[in-house]
Amino acid sequence: MANNKNFSVIGTRPPRVDAAEKVTGRAKYGSDAQLPGMAYGKVLRSPHAHARIVSIDTHAAESLPGVYAVVTSADLLSAEERAARVAAEDWGFLAACDQTLAHDKVLFAGQPIAAVAARTPTLAEQALALIAVEYEVLPAVVDVLDALRDDAPLLHPGLRTRSLAAPSEQPSNVAVYAQQLKGDPAQGFAEADVIVEREFRSLMVHQGYIEPHVSTAEWNADGKLTIYADTQGLFAVRDQVVWLLRLPMSDVRVTPLEVGGAFGGKNNSYVDVVAALLARKAGRPVKVTMGRADTFLGTGPSSGTVIRLKLGATREGRIMAAQAALYYEVGAYPGSLAGSGAHVMFGPYVFPNAQVDCYDVVVNKPPTASYRAPGGTPATFAMEALVDELAEKLGLDPLDFRLLNSVRNGSEDLDGDLYHHIGGVEVLEAAKAHPHYTAPLAGPNRGRGVAHSYWGNWGARSSCTITVNPDGTVGLVTGSVDITGTRTSVAMQAAEVLGLPLERVKSSVGDTDSIGYSDVSAGSRTTLATGTAAIRAAQDVIAKMSARAATIWEVPAESVTYQNGVFAVAADAEKRFTFAELAAQLPNTGNTVIGVANVDVGEWGASFAAHIVDVEVDPETGKTTLLRYTAVQDVGKAIHPSQVEGQIQGGTVQGIGWALYEGYVYNEAGQMLNANLLDYKLPTALDLPMIDPVLVEVPFPGHPFGVRGVGESPILPPPGAIANAIARATGARMTQLPMTPAHILKQMGKI
Repeated sequence: MANNKNFSVIGTRPPRVDAAEKVTGRAKYGSDAQLPGMAYGKVLRSPHAHARIVSIDTHAAESLPGVYAVVTSADLLSAEERAARVAAEDWGFLAACDQTLAHDKVLFAGQPIAAVAARTPTLAEQALALIAVEYEVLPAVVDVLDALRDDAPLLHPGLRTRSLAAPSEQPSNVAVYAQQLKGDPAQGFAEADVIVEREFRSLMVHQGYIEPHVSTAEWNADGKLTIYADTQGLFAVRDQVVWLLRLPMSDVRVTPLEVGGAFGGKNNSYVDVVAALLARKAGRPVKVTMGRADTFLGTGPSSGTVIRLKLGATREGRIMAAQAALYYEVGAYPGSLAGSGAHVMFGPYVFPNAQVDCYDVVVNKPPTASYRAPGGTPATFAMEALVDELAEKLGLDPLDFRLLNSVRNGSEDLDGDLYHHIGGVEVLEAAKAHPHYTAPLAGPNRGRGVAHSYWGNWGARSSCTITVNPDGTVGLVTGSVDITGTRTSVAMQAAEVLGLPLERVKSSVGDTDSIGYSDVSAGSRTTLATGTAAIRAAQDVIAKMSARAATIWEVPAESVTYQNGVFAVAADAEKRFTFAELAAQLPNTGNTVIGVANVDVGEWGASFAAHIVDVEVDPETGKTTLLRYTAVQDVGKAIHPSQVEGQIQGGTVQGIGWALYEGYVYNEAGQMLNANLLDYKLPTALDLPMIDPVLVEVPFPGHPFGVRGVGESPILPPPGAIANAIARATGARMTQLPMTPAHILKQMGKI
């Protein structure tokens, strides 16, 4: 399909297919699940960041009237099976069990210890207070650099650093080490005329979704388990439950409900297994709902980071060399995010010589999880702040400097791979030509900043079925949870292929028993990958209906054409069916037509964004006020421009939160001090200007309509752009996130 085609559905702005249900309050979210005889579950969490569990006494809780079940790690894994898993060195399985319900040791404050199911939520809370846990408190390590010290407490005495060389000989808190090397950095710095170098820090940041995690589990009399989940991936929940409970896959059905915000934070399963354990032991359905503090303490935030970066360039503005060390907190269990950060921070520019060292470090904090462009926001902040400082020292316009060094089609990344079909230059050129960038900025203590970013996106596996109804409507079912309006954007692609108005395509999300496997709705993949599945399912419908029309007309199938909603035979003007007319005949000519597609998308298009922001900084208090904000982004082809603009605005707001407000604060014992929405500050409408999204469309040829993922790129540039604007307003460079008034005043030399 040509990308320059005049589409009838693609590129329009219809109401979302779920709009009426949501604005009238009829949409069903996780907390709305109600089953006969249902009990309510609550989870007891460790107050300590690092401690041995000496004993757990649940008798008093179990004796409380109205309590139906109490579970601990012993209900998840027997002593005999645990011993067998230890002997087999099945550390991944054991770690997953211990994150569900801790066995003999806790590694972060908020780790689940036990859970209760009771008649009411209040009664369940009372039962939790009756569980007696004796701890042996151990020293905690809560700073990524402290965790690297030779005398640092070890979270996992058997953990050895994994690298391309070999596991380290000695136990370590460094879970993963990786190095990328290109060219000769020493020679590159020798050829540079200007060199800049700084250390940057950022805190853990929560995704900030409004709806906490909730799961309802019910066991049928035949032993089959049904879970009603608040999740980004119904199959991911099924797989986690099957894995940890050792069940046949066909015995677990997961039904996704509406999701009240996720942003990567609901890729992981936190309460589904606990709900299933409680329901099995209680003999009745159980709903487990996390409170707000539980959500902060017991789910995965982004990584806290320390990033050391050095750049060198010639007088003419060519970047010659880069050297970076990225230290990422992965929380209490091994993970890998620093490599992602490195990939993102080096993505926008050409570096002939570079060395990048990545360290993923365990600390006594919650295991980290995805949050919109995982690992990328603090890395982009560091790169964009230093690129801007380099441009300033060279006396070059910040966008001209970025354009001079921007990757283009055919450029080589740090891995030696070549860029294809990218729109980075187009985005920078659109930003430079925008009236915001060319407008004067008058007044004292004001500054304008820019930042550029790269995100690679994703494709992966999706399934779709389209059923043709006799009235000419179609039912479209996918396995992709809708967290961003994808029921609409996917249905629009099917409608375009089918030549139908969108209102005749009824779009829904299936459960794990009714639709083929689909990966999580994450990585900016759904409109691209599930859209591809919908396109192919629609093409399957057309092929099958063309064959049905050929049977009715008694002509060869290849003689039937379909265009603009009409089946026809070119040689016979009387042989003509509209889609609805042929659909009406299906029950009498071979029954229903169902189009099916299962795809594994292995190629996807990267996304680039450039942001412009004006700020005013109060020199007495350090308070930063945003005056104007423009977000330019290559979106490939905007299927639903309003939804794309909303994604850009929403992601930008979250990036502003990273920049100025948000971060986990811990004491030395590893206890979070701001696990509530009063002390953990999110930006509100009063903190924000109108964000102007600018859509640049450089179609990705690997998708029939040119789609690129759009949801993650917007979060990357705001911290860097705001830092650079603050630098122009105050003359001081910012080196940490969030850029609080105190940090700004410190960098200005006022405190």
